[in-house]
Amino acid sequence: MDDGTAPLARLAALGAHLAARRFEVRLDSRGLQVTSPQVKDCCGRRESDTIFCRVRDEDGGRLWYFTASGEPIAPADRVTDAAVFVLGHLAGEER
Repeated sequence: MDDGTAPLARLAALGAHLAARRFEVRLDSRGLQVTSPQVKDCCGRRESDTIFCRVRDEDGGRLWYFTASGEPIAPADRVTDAAVFVLGHLAGEER
């Protein structure tokens, strides 16, 4: 039975991947705040975003990572894929 800690654990794993790439991360009850010190907040680039982990009904109820705007990132068991997405997302790259 899920005690509700799975999303938090998945966010912590993603945070560890991003911290290893020198991103500033802060995990709290609102989600994973990710800040890129290398990117200025201009020209369509984002300096930070909050990442959430929740069930995605369209994928059979599996846990997924999402941006603050609700854009799906990757299944929560694909931490490396999610980290790559976040790196590009904060750099303003289009998918």
